[in-house]
Amino acid sequence: MAMALPDCGPRRKPWINHRSLTSARQSSTRPLDRTQPLLPLAPGIPERRTHDYARHGTTTLFAALDIATGEVIGELHRRHRSAEFLRFLRTIEASVPPELDIHLVMDNYGTHKTPAIRSWFARNPRFHVHFTPTSASWLNQVERWFATLTQSYIRRGTHRSTQQLEQAIRRYLEHHNTDPKPFVWSKSADDILASIERFCLRTSNSRH
Repeated sequence: MAMALPDCGPRRKPWINHRSLTSARQSSTRPLDRTQPLLPLAPGIPERRTHDYARHGTTTLFAALDIATGEVIGELHRRHRSAEFLRFLRTIEASVPPELDIHLVMDNYGTHKTPAIRSWFARNPRFHVHFTPTSASWLNQVERWFATLTQSYIRRGTHRSTQQLEQAIRRYLEHHNTDPKPFVWSKSADDILASIERFCLRTSNSRH
Protein backbone atom coordinates (compact mmCIF):
# COMPACT_ATOMS: atom_id res chain seq x y z
CA MET A 1 0.00 0.00 0.00
CA ALA A 2 1.13 3.54 -0.62
CA MET A 3 1.07 4.30 3.10
CA ALA A 4 4.12 2.06 3.56
CA LEU A 5 6.33 4.25 1.38
CA PRO A 6 8.01 6.26 4.16
CA ASP A 7 9.49 3.04 5.58
CA CYS A 8 10.50 1.43 2.30
CA GLY A 9 14.14 2.59 2.34
CA PRO A 10 15.97 1.61 -0.85
CA ARG A 11 12.72 0.34 -2.36
CA ARG A 12 11.38 3.89 -2.69
CA LYS A 13 13.26 4.54 -5.95
CA PRO A 14 10.61 3.04 -8.27
CA TRP A 15 8.09 5.55 -6.84
CA ILE A 16 10.04 8.67 -7.86
CA ASN A 17 7.51 9.52 -10.60
CA HIS A 18 4.50 9.00 -8.37
CA ARG A 19 2.55 11.11 -5.89
CA SER A 20 1.03 9.17 -2.98
CA LEU A 21 -2.12 10.64 -1.44
CA THR A 22 -4.35 9.38 1.36
CA SER A 23 -7.91 10.53 0.81
CA ALA A 24 -11.06 10.62 2.93
CA ARG A 25 -13.99 12.83 3.79
CA GLN A 26 -15.10 14.28 7.09
CA SER A 27 -18.84 14.24 6.61
CA SER A 28 -21.62 15.94 8.56
CA THR A 29 -19.26 18.44 10.17
CA ARG A 30 -21.53 20.69 12.23
CA PRO A 31 -21.13 24.40 12.95
CA LEU A 32 -21.79 24.58 16.69
CA ASP A 33 -22.68 27.74 18.54
CA ARG A 34 -22.14 27.46 22.31
CA THR A 35 -24.89 28.96 24.43
CA GLN A 36 -22.23 30.98 26.28
CA PRO A 37 -18.84 32.31 25.13
CA LEU A 38 -15.87 30.00 25.66
CA LEU A 39 -13.82 30.96 28.72
CA PRO A 40 -10.09 30.87 27.92
CA LEU A 41 -7.25 29.40 29.93
CA ALA A 42 -6.16 31.22 33.06
CA PRO A 43 -3.44 30.46 35.64
CA GLY A 44 -4.56 27.29 37.42
CA ILE A 45 -7.90 27.23 35.54
CA PRO A 46 -8.57 25.07 32.45
CA GLU A 47 -10.41 26.29 29.38
CA ARG A 48 -14.17 26.08 29.94
CA ARG A 49 -17.16 25.79 27.66
CA THR A 50 -20.86 25.05 28.07
CA HIS A 51 -22.12 21.51 27.56
CA ASP A 52 -25.03 22.61 25.39
CA TYR A 53 -24.95 24.15 21.93
CA ALA A 54 -27.06 25.04 18.89
CA ARG A 55 -26.50 23.37 15.51
CA HIS A 56 -26.50 25.23 12.21
CA GLY A 57 -26.50 22.69 9.36
CA THR A 58 -23.65 20.49 8.16
CA THR A 59 -20.83 20.46 5.63
CA THR A 60 -18.44 17.81 4.30
CA LEU A 61 -14.69 18.21 3.88
CA PHE A 62 -13.02 16.09 1.20
CA ALA A 63 -9.26 15.96 1.73
CA ALA A 64 -6.19 14.28 0.25
CA LEU A 65 -2.93 14.26 2.22
CA ASP A 66 0.40 14.02 0.38
CA ILE A 67 2.27 11.58 2.61
CA ALA A 68 5.67 12.80 1.38
CA THR A 69 5.18 16.53 2.02
CA GLY A 70 2.21 16.80 4.39
CA GLU A 71 0.39 19.15 2.00
CA VAL A 72 -3.39 18.76 1.93
CA ILE A 73 -5.75 19.22 -1.02
CA GLY A 74 -9.15 20.11 0.42
CA GLU A 75 -12.61 20.86 -0.89
CA LEU A 76 -15.90 21.55 0.87
CA HIS A 77 -19.32 20.31 -0.25
CA ARG A 78 -22.72 20.33 1.42
CA ARG A 79 -23.31 16.68 0.41
CA HIS A 80 -21.08 13.62 0.10
CA ARG A 81 -22.41 11.67 -2.86
CA SER A 82 -20.40 10.20 -5.70
CA ALA A 83 -21.05 13.42 -7.68
CA GLU A 84 -19.18 15.48 -5.07
CA PHE A 85 -16.42 12.88 -4.83
CA LEU A 86 -16.00 12.98 -8.60
CA ARG A 87 -15.57 16.75 -8.47
CA PHE A 88 -12.92 16.26 -5.80
CA LEU A 89 -11.07 13.71 -7.94
CA ARG A 90 -10.93 16.28 -10.73
CA THR A 91 -9.51 18.80 -8.25
CA ILE A 92 -6.79 16.29 -7.29
CA GLU A 93 -6.04 15.66 -10.96
CA ALA A 94 -5.64 19.38 -11.61
CA SER A 95 -3.46 19.86 -8.51
CA VAL A 96 -0.88 17.15 -9.24
CA PRO A 97 1.68 17.72 -12.03
CA PRO A 98 0.58 15.79 -15.15
CA GLU A 99 3.85 13.84 -15.42
CA LEU A 100 3.19 12.12 -12.07
CA ASP A 101 1.04 9.08 -11.43
CA ILE A 102 -1.25 9.28 -8.39
CA HIS A 103 -1.53 6.52 -5.80
CA LEU A 104 -4.72 7.15 -3.85
CA VAL A 105 -5.40 5.41 -0.52
CA MET A 106 -9.08 5.35 0.45
CA ASP A 107 -11.51 3.43 2.63
CA ASN A 108 -14.28 1.16 1.33
CA TYR A 109 -17.05 3.76 1.50
CA GLY A 110 -19.71 3.03 -1.12
CA THR A 111 -19.30 6.46 -2.74
CA HIS A 112 -15.81 5.42 -3.83
CA LYS A 113 -17.10 2.43 -5.81
CA THR A 114 -20.11 3.61 -7.79
CA PRO A 115 -20.22 2.87 -11.54
CA ALA A 116 -19.54 6.54 -12.32
CA ILE A 117 -16.41 6.54 -10.15
CA ARG A 118 -15.16 3.22 -11.53
CA SER A 119 -15.68 4.49 -15.05
CA TRP A 120 -13.77 7.71 -14.28
CA PHE A 121 -10.82 5.78 -12.86
CA ALA A 122 -10.81 3.56 -15.96
CA ARG A 123 -10.52 6.68 -18.15
CA ASN A 124 -7.75 8.12 -15.98
CA PRO A 125 -5.02 5.46 -15.72
CA ARG A 126 -2.62 7.77 -13.86
CA PHE A 127 -4.75 7.07 -10.77
CA HIS A 128 -3.89 3.89 -8.86
CA VAL A 129 -6.42 3.15 -6.10
CA HIS A 130 -5.59 1.32 -2.85
CA PHE A 131 -8.38 0.52 -0.37
CA THR A 132 -7.75 0.16 3.35
CA PRO A 133 -9.12 -3.06 4.87
CA THR A 134 -12.70 -3.06 6.11
CA SER A 135 -13.02 -1.41 9.55
CA ALA A 136 -9.44 -0.16 9.31
CA SER A 137 -9.82 3.35 7.95
CA TRP A 138 -7.68 4.49 10.91
CA LEU A 139 -4.72 3.27 8.83
CA ASN A 140 -5.31 6.19 6.49
CA GLN A 141 -3.00 9.03 7.51
CA VAL A 142 -5.45 11.72 6.50
CA GLU A 143 -7.71 10.56 9.35
CA ARG A 144 -4.98 11.72 11.76
CA TRP A 145 -5.02 15.10 10.02
CA PHE A 146 -8.82 15.26 10.44
CA ALA A 147 -8.37 14.57 14.16
CA THR A 148 -5.90 17.44 14.49
CA LEU A 149 -8.25 19.78 12.62
CA THR A 150 -11.16 18.82 14.88
CA GLN A 151 -9.35 18.83 18.22
CA SER A 152 -7.20 21.92 17.81
CA TYR A 153 -9.45 24.12 15.68
CA ILE A 154 -13.08 23.21 15.04
CA ARG A 155 -14.03 21.95 18.49
CA ARG A 156 -12.55 24.99 20.20
CA GLY A 157 -14.38 27.46 17.97
CA THR A 158 -17.89 28.87 17.77
CA HIS A 159 -19.56 28.93 14.37
CA ARG A 160 -23.00 30.44 13.94
CA SER A 161 -23.56 29.23 10.39
CA THR A 162 -22.32 26.66 7.88
CA GLN A 163 -20.64 29.49 5.96
CA GLN A 164 -18.65 30.51 9.06
CA LEU A 165 -17.50 26.93 9.61
CA GLU A 166 -16.47 26.55 5.97
CA GLN A 167 -14.51 29.81 6.07
CA ALA A 168 -12.74 28.61 9.22
CA ILE A 169 -11.80 25.28 7.59
CA ARG A 170 -10.47 27.06 4.50
CA ARG A 171 -8.34 29.31 6.72
CA TYR A 172 -6.97 26.26 8.50
CA LEU A 173 -6.17 24.58 5.18
CA GLU A 174 -4.39 27.68 3.91
CA HIS A 175 -2.42 28.04 7.15
CA HIS A 176 -1.48 24.34 7.19
CA ASN A 177 -0.23 24.40 3.61
CA THR A 178 2.06 27.38 4.20
CA ASP A 179 4.38 25.08 6.16
CA PRO A 180 3.17 21.47 5.77
CA LYS A 181 4.91 18.63 7.56
CA PRO A 182 4.43 14.92 6.83
CA PHE A 183 3.49 12.46 9.52
CA VAL A 184 6.44 10.27 10.46
CA TRP A 185 6.00 6.73 11.77
CA SER A 186 7.85 6.50 15.10
CA LYS A 187 8.00 2.69 15.06
CA SER A 188 8.94 0.16 12.41
CA ALA A 189 6.56 -2.56 11.26
CA ASP A 190 8.60 -5.08 13.27
CA ASP A 191 8.17 -3.01 16.45
CA ILE A 192 4.41 -2.78 15.91
CA LEU A 193 4.04 -6.52 15.24
CA ALA A 194 6.14 -7.31 18.30
CA SER A 195 3.89 -5.09 20.42
CA ILE A 196 0.79 -6.87 19.08
CA GLU A 197 2.38 -10.23 19.86
CA ARG A 198 3.06 -9.18 23.46
CA PHE A 199 -0.53 -7.99 23.82
CA CYS A 200 -1.88 -11.30 22.47
CA LEU A 201 0.30 -13.28 24.85
CA ARG A 202 -0.98 -11.23 27.79
CA THR A 203 -4.64 -11.61 26.90
CA SER A 204 -4.87 -15.08 25.31
CA ASN A 205 -4.83 -16.84 28.70
CA SER A 206 -7.00 -14.34 30.54
CA ARG A 207 -10.06 -15.68 32.32
CA HIS A 208 -12.49 -12.88 31.41
